[in-house]
Amino acid sequence: MIAEIICVGTELLLGNIVNTNAAYLAEQCAMLGVSSYFQVVVGDNKERLMYVIKTAAERSDVVILCGGLGPTEYDLTKETVAEFCNRKMYEDAHSKACLEQYFAARGLEMTENNLKQVMIPEGAKVLDNPNGTAPGVIVEEEQTKYILLPGPPMELQPMFENHVMTYLKGLTGEEICSQTVKLCGASESKVETQIKDLIDAQSNPTIATYAKPGEVHIRVTAKAANQKEANKIMKPVVKELKSRFGHQIYTTDEKVTLEKAVVELLQGADLTIGLAESCTAGMLSARLVNVPGVSDVYKMGVTTYSNKAKRTLLNVKKSTLRKHGAVSQQTAEEMVKGCAQLTGADVTVAITGVAGPDGGTEEKPVGLVYIACNVKGNIRIKKHQLKGSRSKIRENTTSLALTLVRECVMEYLSRVTFGKK
Repeated sequence: MIAEIICVGTELLLGNIVNTNAAYLAEQCAMLGVSSYFQVVVGDNKERLMYVIKTAAERSDVVILCGGLGPTEYDLTKETVAEFCNRKMYEDAHSKACLEQYFAARGLEMTENNLKQVMIPEGAKVLDNPNGTAPGVIVEEEQTKYILLPGPPMELQPMFENHVMTYLKGLTGEEICSQTVKLCGASESKVETQIKDLIDAQSNPTIATYAKPGEVHIRVTAKAANQKEANKIMKPVVKELKSRFGHQIYTTDEKVTLEKAVVELLQGADLTIGLAESCTAGMLSARLVNVPGVSDVYKMGVTTYSNKAKRTLLNVKKSTLRKHGAVSQQTAEEMVKGCAQLTGADVTVAITGVAGPDGGTEEKPVGLVYIACNVKGNIRIKKHQLKGSRSKIRENTTSLALTLVRECVMEYLSRVTFGKK
Protein backbone atom coordinates (compact mmCIF):
# COMPACT_ATOMS: atom_id res chain seq x y z
CA MET A 1 0.00 0.00 0.00
CA ILE A 2 1.32 3.43 -0.99
CA ALA A 3 0.54 6.60 0.94
CA GLU A 4 1.27 10.17 -0.11
CA ILE A 5 1.58 13.02 2.38
CA ILE A 6 0.32 16.49 1.47
CA CYS A 7 0.97 19.30 3.93
CA VAL A 8 -1.19 22.37 3.32
CA GLY A 9 -0.27 25.90 4.34
CA THR A 10 1.39 28.92 2.81
CA GLU A 11 3.24 29.45 6.09
CA LEU A 12 5.08 26.17 5.43
CA LEU A 13 6.23 27.35 2.02
CA LEU A 14 7.45 30.62 3.49
CA GLY A 15 9.42 28.84 6.20
CA ASN A 16 7.44 30.51 8.99
CA ILE A 17 6.66 27.09 10.47
CA VAL A 18 8.89 24.02 10.48
CA ASN A 19 7.09 21.10 8.85
CA THR A 20 7.31 18.55 11.65
CA ASN A 21 4.07 16.87 10.52
CA ALA A 22 5.71 15.44 7.39
CA ALA A 23 8.48 13.83 9.43
CA TYR A 24 6.02 12.42 11.96
CA LEU A 25 3.62 11.01 9.35
CA ALA A 26 6.44 9.53 7.28
CA GLU A 27 7.86 7.78 10.33
CA GLN A 28 4.45 6.43 11.34
CA CYS A 29 3.78 5.13 7.83
CA ALA A 30 7.15 3.38 7.84
CA MET A 31 6.33 1.78 11.19
CA LEU A 32 3.06 0.52 9.75
CA GLY A 33 4.78 -0.91 6.70
CA VAL A 34 3.03 1.59 4.42
CA SER A 35 5.25 2.83 1.58
CA SER A 36 5.52 6.59 1.06
CA TYR A 37 7.21 7.73 -2.14
CA PHE A 38 6.14 11.36 -2.31
CA GLN A 39 5.65 14.27 0.09
CA VAL A 40 4.17 17.55 -1.12
CA VAL A 41 3.82 20.98 0.48
CA VAL A 42 1.24 23.27 -1.11
CA GLY A 43 0.01 26.72 -0.18
CA ASP A 44 -3.54 27.85 0.62
CA ASN A 45 -4.61 27.98 -3.01
CA LYS A 46 -7.55 25.94 -4.30
CA GLU A 47 -6.27 25.41 -7.85
CA ARG A 48 -2.82 24.24 -6.74
CA LEU A 49 -4.30 22.09 -3.99
CA MET A 50 -6.66 20.48 -6.49
CA TYR A 51 -3.69 19.77 -8.76
CA VAL A 52 -1.61 18.02 -6.08
CA ILE A 53 -4.64 15.97 -4.91
CA LYS A 54 -5.28 14.83 -8.49
CA THR A 55 -1.61 13.92 -8.93
CA ALA A 56 -1.51 12.03 -5.62
CA ALA A 57 -4.70 10.11 -6.46
CA GLU A 58 -3.10 8.82 -9.67
CA ARG A 59 -0.11 7.26 -7.88
CA SER A 60 -1.13 6.48 -4.29
CA ASP A 61 -3.66 4.30 -2.49
CA VAL A 62 -3.93 6.65 0.49
CA VAL A 63 -3.56 10.43 0.49
CA ILE A 64 -2.92 11.98 3.90
CA LEU A 65 -3.56 15.73 4.01
CA CYS A 66 -2.73 17.83 7.05
CA GLY A 67 -3.72 21.43 7.62
CA GLY A 68 -6.38 23.63 6.10
CA LEU A 69 -9.29 22.40 8.25
CA GLY A 70 -9.71 25.59 10.29
CA PRO A 71 -12.38 28.33 10.35
CA THR A 72 -10.88 30.89 7.95
CA GLU A 73 -11.55 31.43 4.26
CA TYR A 74 -7.99 30.25 3.59
CA ASP A 75 -8.72 26.80 5.05
CA LEU A 76 -9.63 24.94 1.87
CA THR A 77 -8.65 21.29 2.34
CA LYS A 78 -12.07 19.75 3.08
CA GLU A 79 -13.86 21.76 0.44
CA THR A 80 -11.27 20.92 -2.22
CA VAL A 81 -11.26 17.19 -1.45
CA ALA A 82 -15.09 17.19 -1.45
CA GLU A 83 -15.15 18.87 -4.85
CA PHE A 84 -12.53 16.51 -6.25
CA CYS A 85 -14.54 13.51 -5.01
CA ASN A 86 -17.83 15.06 -6.14
CA ARG A 87 -19.25 15.11 -2.61
CA LYS A 88 -21.60 17.71 -1.18
CA MET A 89 -20.92 19.28 2.22
CA TYR A 90 -23.26 19.02 5.19
CA GLU A 91 -23.25 20.25 8.79
CA ASP A 92 -22.42 17.34 11.09
CA ALA A 93 -24.53 17.59 14.26
CA HIS A 94 -22.12 15.56 16.40
CA SER A 95 -19.13 17.67 15.40
CA LYS A 96 -21.13 20.84 16.04
CA ALA A 97 -22.01 19.67 19.56
CA CYS A 98 -18.35 18.85 20.25
CA LEU A 99 -17.29 22.27 18.96
CA GLU A 100 -19.81 24.14 21.12
CA GLN A 101 -18.76 22.10 24.16
CA TYR A 102 -15.08 22.91 23.44
CA PHE A 103 -15.71 26.65 23.56
CA ALA A 104 -18.13 26.47 26.52
CA ALA A 105 -15.67 24.45 28.62
CA ARG A 106 -13.09 27.21 28.15
CA GLY A 107 -15.49 30.09 28.68
CA LEU A 108 -14.83 31.39 25.17
CA GLU A 109 -17.20 32.95 22.68
CA MET A 110 -17.65 30.88 19.52
CA THR A 111 -17.80 33.09 16.45
CA GLU A 112 -19.96 32.11 13.48
CA ASN A 113 -17.03 31.25 11.20
CA ASN A 114 -16.09 28.34 13.49
CA LEU A 115 -19.08 26.41 12.13
CA LYS A 116 -17.13 26.02 8.89
CA GLN A 117 -15.11 23.37 10.71
CA VAL A 118 -18.11 21.09 11.19
CA MET A 119 -19.01 21.06 7.49
CA ILE A 120 -18.20 17.51 6.37
CA PRO A 121 -18.17 15.85 2.90
CA GLU A 122 -21.15 13.51 2.48
CA GLY A 123 -20.40 9.88 3.30
CA ALA A 124 -17.15 10.72 5.09
CA LYS A 125 -16.02 9.31 8.42
CA VAL A 126 -15.54 11.93 11.13
CA LEU A 127 -12.59 11.74 13.53
CA ASP A 128 -13.23 13.51 16.83
CA ASN A 129 -10.66 16.06 17.95
CA PRO A 130 -10.76 16.58 21.75
CA ASN A 131 -7.54 18.60 21.52
CA GLY A 132 -8.82 21.27 19.15
CA THR A 133 -11.75 22.59 17.16
CA ALA A 134 -11.39 20.95 13.72
CA PRO A 135 -12.42 17.28 13.42
CA GLY A 136 -10.54 14.99 11.10
CA VAL A 137 -12.16 13.38 8.08
CA ILE A 138 -11.75 10.19 6.06
CA VAL A 139 -13.21 10.20 2.54
CA GLU A 140 -13.24 6.79 0.89
CA GLU A 141 -13.26 6.44 -2.87
CA GLU A 142 -12.99 3.12 -4.68
CA GLN A 143 -9.36 3.59 -5.70
CA THR A 144 -8.06 6.08 -3.15
CA LYS A 145 -8.70 6.92 0.50
CA TYR A 146 -8.27 10.52 1.69
CA ILE A 147 -7.34 11.16 5.32
CA LEU A 148 -7.69 14.79 6.40
CA LEU A 149 -5.97 15.80 9.64
CA PRO A 150 -5.66 19.14 11.49
CA GLY A 151 -2.37 20.99 11.16
CA PRO A 152 -1.31 21.60 14.80
CA PRO A 153 0.93 18.66 15.86
CA MET A 154 -0.71 18.45 19.29
CA GLU A 155 -3.98 17.71 17.47
CA LEU A 156 -2.66 15.71 14.54
CA GLN A 157 -0.55 13.21 16.46
CA PRO A 158 -3.20 12.00 18.95
CA MET A 159 -5.75 11.77 16.13
CA PHE A 160 -3.38 9.67 14.04
CA GLU A 161 -2.53 7.35 16.93
CA ASN A 162 -6.11 7.01 18.20
CA HIS A 163 -7.90 6.66 14.86
CA VAL A 164 -5.80 6.61 11.71
CA MET A 165 -3.33 3.94 12.79
CA THR A 166 -6.12 1.40 13.29
CA TYR A 167 -7.75 2.46 10.03
CA LEU A 168 -4.55 1.96 8.01
CA LYS A 169 -3.93 -1.42 9.62
CA GLY A 170 -7.43 -2.43 8.50
CA LEU A 171 -6.69 -1.41 4.91
CA THR A 172 -3.58 -3.56 4.65
CA GLY A 173 -5.52 -6.70 5.60
CA GLU A 174 -2.69 -7.89 7.82
CA GLU A 175 -1.03 -6.97 11.08
CA ILE A 176 2.09 -4.85 10.72
CA CYS A 177 4.26 -4.62 13.84
CA SER A 178 7.52 -2.87 14.52
CA GLN A 179 10.15 -3.01 17.20
CA THR A 180 12.85 -0.38 17.53
CA VAL A 181 16.32 -1.27 18.76
CA LYS A 182 17.93 1.92 20.05
CA LEU A 183 21.70 2.33 20.26
CA CYS A 184 23.91 5.04 21.67
CA GLY A 185 27.62 5.59 21.17
CA ALA A 186 27.57 4.39 17.56
CA SER A 187 27.44 6.01 14.11
CA GLU A 188 24.78 5.15 11.53
CA SER A 189 27.38 4.23 8.91
CA LYS A 190 29.14 1.81 11.26
CA VAL A 191 25.88 0.28 12.43
CA GLU A 192 24.70 -0.22 8.86
CA THR A 193 28.02 -1.85 7.97
CA GLN A 194 27.66 -4.26 10.89
CA ILE A 195 24.19 -5.37 9.78
CA LYS A 196 24.63 -5.15 6.00
CA ASP A 197 24.20 -8.91 5.66
CA LEU A 198 20.85 -8.71 7.48
CA ILE A 199 19.69 -5.78 5.34
CA ASP A 200 20.74 -7.51 2.10
CA ALA A 201 18.86 -10.67 3.08
CA GLN A 202 15.72 -8.93 4.37
CA SER A 203 12.24 -9.71 3.15
CA ASN A 204 9.96 -10.16 6.13
CA PRO A 205 10.85 -8.66 8.55
CA THR A 206 12.39 -5.55 7.03
CA ILE A 207 15.25 -3.67 8.72
CA ALA A 208 15.97 0.05 8.49
CA THR A 209 18.40 2.36 10.32
CA TYR A 210 17.64 5.92 11.36
CA ALA A 211 20.17 8.47 12.61
CA LYS A 212 19.17 10.54 15.63
CA PRO A 213 21.30 13.12 17.50
CA GLY A 214 23.91 10.96 19.23
CA GLU A 215 21.93 7.78 18.57
CA VAL A 216 21.05 5.20 15.93
CA HIS A 217 17.69 3.44 15.82
CA ILE A 218 17.17 0.14 14.00
CA ARG A 219 13.53 -0.54 13.17
CA VAL A 220 12.47 -4.12 12.57
CA THR A 221 9.04 -4.41 10.90
CA ALA A 222 7.11 -7.60 10.24
CA LYS A 223 3.85 -8.41 8.45
CA ALA A 224 1.71 -11.31 9.58
CA ALA A 225 -1.86 -12.46 10.11
CA ASN A 226 -1.79 -11.21 13.70
CA GLN A 227 0.46 -9.48 16.22
CA LYS A 228 1.58 -12.74 17.83
CA GLU A 229 2.83 -14.09 14.51
CA ALA A 230 4.50 -10.76 13.65
CA ASN A 231 6.34 -10.78 16.98
CA LYS A 232 7.48 -14.33 16.30
CA ILE A 233 8.95 -13.24 12.96
CA MET A 234 10.78 -10.27 14.51
CA LYS A 235 12.13 -12.09 17.55
CA PRO A 236 15.17 -13.84 15.98
CA VAL A 237 16.27 -10.64 14.20
CA VAL A 238 16.03 -8.58 17.40
CA LYS A 239 17.92 -11.33 19.22
CA GLU A 240 20.68 -11.19 16.59
CA LEU A 241 20.91 -7.39 16.89
CA LYS A 242 21.28 -7.72 20.65
CA SER A 243 24.05 -10.24 20.13
CA ARG A 244 25.92 -7.95 17.75
CA PHE A 245 25.59 -4.65 19.60
CA GLY A 246 25.41 -5.73 23.25
CA HIS A 247 25.57 -2.86 25.76
CA GLN A 248 25.31 -0.25 23.03
CA ILE A 249 21.59 -1.06 22.96
CA TYR A 250 19.87 0.94 25.66
CA THR A 251 16.30 -0.16 24.92
CA THR A 252 14.01 -2.03 22.53
CA ASP A 253 10.98 -0.07 23.67
CA GLU A 254 9.86 2.66 21.25
CA LYS A 255 8.63 4.84 24.13
CA VAL A 256 11.90 4.81 26.08
CA THR A 257 14.24 7.73 25.37
CA LEU A 258 17.94 7.79 26.15
CA GLU A 259 17.37 10.14 29.08
CA LYS A 260 14.66 7.84 30.45
CA ALA A 261 17.00 4.87 30.17
CA VAL A 262 19.69 6.80 32.07
CA VAL A 263 17.27 7.86 34.80
CA GLU A 264 16.03 4.30 35.21
CA LEU A 265 19.62 3.06 35.40
CA LEU A 266 20.39 5.58 38.17
CA GLN A 267 17.20 4.68 40.02
CA GLY A 268 17.99 0.97 39.83
CA ALA A 269 21.50 1.58 41.13
CA ASP A 270 20.28 4.00 43.84
CA LEU A 271 22.62 6.71 42.54
CA THR A 272 22.06 10.47 42.43
CA ILE A 273 23.27 12.86 39.74
CA GLY A 274 24.43 16.47 39.55
CA LEU A 275 25.35 18.53 36.48
CA ALA A 276 27.67 21.40 35.60
CA GLU A 277 27.04 22.71 32.09
CA SER A 278 28.81 25.39 30.12
CA CYS A 279 28.18 25.33 26.35
CA THR A 280 24.95 23.30 26.68
CA ALA A 281 23.64 25.82 29.25
CA GLY A 282 21.06 23.55 30.86
CA MET A 283 20.05 21.38 27.88
CA LEU A 284 21.16 18.21 29.64
CA SER A 285 19.21 19.18 32.75
CA ALA A 286 16.16 19.89 30.60
CA ARG A 287 16.29 16.45 29.00
CA LEU A 288 16.62 14.69 32.34
CA VAL A 289 13.77 16.58 34.00
CA ASN A 290 11.49 15.59 31.11
CA VAL A 291 11.51 12.10 32.65
CA PRO A 292 8.79 11.50 35.26
CA GLY A 293 10.29 10.41 38.58
CA VAL A 294 13.65 12.04 37.94
CA SER A 295 13.40 13.80 41.30
CA ASP A 296 14.43 10.48 42.85
CA VAL A 297 17.94 10.89 41.44
CA TYR A 298 18.46 14.47 40.23
CA LYS A 299 20.03 16.66 42.92
CA MET A 300 21.18 19.85 41.22
CA GLY A 301 22.27 21.36 37.94
CA VAL A 302 24.30 24.54 37.44
CA THR A 303 25.12 26.53 34.32
CA THR A 304 28.65 27.85 34.68
CA TYR A 305 28.96 29.73 31.41
CA SER A 306 31.57 32.28 32.45
CA ASN A 307 35.03 31.63 33.83
CA LYS A 308 34.01 33.45 36.98
CA ALA A 309 31.11 31.06 37.50
CA LYS A 310 33.43 28.10 36.99
CA ARG A 311 35.79 29.48 39.62
CA THR A 312 33.13 30.58 42.11
CA LEU A 313 30.76 27.60 41.96
CA LEU A 314 33.05 24.75 40.92
CA ASN A 315 36.45 25.83 42.31
CA VAL A 316 38.14 25.69 38.93
CA LYS A 317 41.59 27.20 39.43
CA LYS A 318 42.51 30.51 37.81
CA SER A 319 45.81 28.98 36.80
CA THR A 320 44.02 26.13 35.00
CA LEU A 321 41.84 28.53 33.04
CA ARG A 322 44.79 30.75 32.23
CA LYS A 323 47.09 27.94 31.13
CA HIS A 324 44.65 25.54 29.43
CA GLY A 325 41.54 27.62 28.77
CA ALA A 326 37.88 27.05 29.61
CA VAL A 327 37.57 24.43 26.88
CA SER A 328 40.10 21.82 27.93
CA GLN A 329 40.41 18.42 29.53
CA GLN A 330 41.93 19.99 32.63
CA THR A 331 39.02 22.41 33.11
CA ALA A 332 36.47 19.67 32.51
CA GLU A 333 38.14 17.55 35.20
CA GLU A 334 38.13 20.36 37.74
CA MET A 335 34.51 21.20 36.85
CA VAL A 336 33.32 17.66 37.45
CA LYS A 337 35.21 17.44 40.76
CA GLY A 338 33.78 20.78 41.84
CA CYS A 339 30.32 19.66 40.85
CA ALA A 340 30.64 16.63 43.12
CA GLN A 341 31.60 18.89 46.03
CA LEU A 342 28.79 21.35 45.26
CA THR A 343 25.95 18.87 44.71
CA GLY A 344 27.00 15.91 46.85
CA ALA A 345 25.76 13.64 44.05
CA ASP A 346 27.11 10.14 43.42
CA VAL A 347 27.39 10.83 39.69
CA THR A 348 28.40 14.21 38.30
CA VAL A 349 28.78 15.45 34.75
CA ALA A 350 30.64 18.48 33.41
CA ILE A 351 30.41 19.87 29.89
CA THR A 352 32.57 22.57 28.33
CA GLY A 353 33.01 23.39 24.66
CA VAL A 354 32.86 25.79 21.73
CA ALA A 355 29.32 25.70 20.33
CA GLY A 356 29.94 28.45 17.75
CA PRO A 357 29.35 29.95 15.33
CA ASP A 358 32.03 32.28 16.77
CA GLY A 359 34.75 31.74 19.35
CA GLY A 360 36.66 29.00 17.61
CA THR A 361 40.40 29.09 16.96
CA GLU A 362 42.79 26.95 14.96
CA GLU A 363 43.79 25.18 18.16
CA LYS A 364 40.25 24.95 19.51
CA PRO A 365 37.80 25.00 16.60
CA VAL A 366 34.03 25.32 16.79
CA GLY A 367 32.57 21.97 17.84
CA LEU A 368 35.37 21.04 20.25
CA VAL A 369 33.70 19.63 23.37
CA TYR A 370 34.94 17.97 26.56
CA ILE A 371 32.54 15.88 28.65
CA ALA A 372 33.58 14.58 32.05
CA CYS A 373 31.76 12.04 34.20
CA ASN A 374 32.59 11.28 37.81
CA VAL A 375 31.07 8.22 39.46
CA LYS A 376 32.07 8.18 43.12
CA GLY A 377 35.58 9.39 42.39
CA ASN A 378 36.15 7.48 39.16
CA ILE A 379 36.53 10.14 36.47
CA ARG A 380 36.34 9.63 32.74
CA ILE A 381 36.71 12.44 30.21
CA LYS A 382 35.86 12.33 26.51
CA LYS A 383 36.90 14.77 23.82
CA HIS A 384 34.68 15.27 20.77
CA GLN A 385 35.01 17.32 17.61
CA LEU A 386 31.47 17.92 16.41
CA LYS A 387 30.15 19.49 13.22
CA GLY A 388 27.05 21.48 12.38
CA SER A 389 25.16 24.49 13.62
CA ARG A 390 25.30 25.83 17.16
CA SER A 391 22.02 24.14 18.06
CA LYS A 392 23.08 20.83 16.51
CA ILE A 393 26.41 20.85 18.37
CA ARG A 394 24.65 21.51 21.67
CA GLU A 395 22.01 18.86 20.99
CA ASN A 396 24.58 16.23 20.04
CA THR A 397 26.65 17.11 23.11
CA THR A 398 23.73 16.37 25.44
CA SER A 399 23.21 12.97 23.81
CA LEU A 400 26.92 12.20 24.10
CA ALA A 401 26.84 13.22 27.76
CA LEU A 402 23.92 10.87 28.44
CA THR A 403 25.79 8.09 26.64
CA LEU A 404 28.89 8.71 28.77
CA VAL A 405 26.85 8.68 31.99
CA ARG A 406 25.29 5.38 30.97
CA GLU A 407 28.69 3.84 30.15
CA CYS A 408 30.30 5.04 33.38
CA VAL A 409 27.45 3.90 35.61
CA MET A 410 27.40 0.48 33.94
CA GLU A 411 31.17 0.17 34.45
CA TYR A 412 30.75 1.16 38.10
CA LEU A 413 27.99 -1.42 38.62
CA SER A 414 30.13 -4.05 36.94
CA ARG A 415 33.02 -3.29 39.34
CA VAL A 416 30.70 -3.37 42.35
CA THR A 417 29.14 -6.66 41.28
CA PHE A 418 32.52 -8.21 40.58
CA GLY A 419 33.78 -6.99 43.95
CA LYS A 420 30.86 -8.65 45.74
CA LYS A 421 31.65 -11.90 44.04
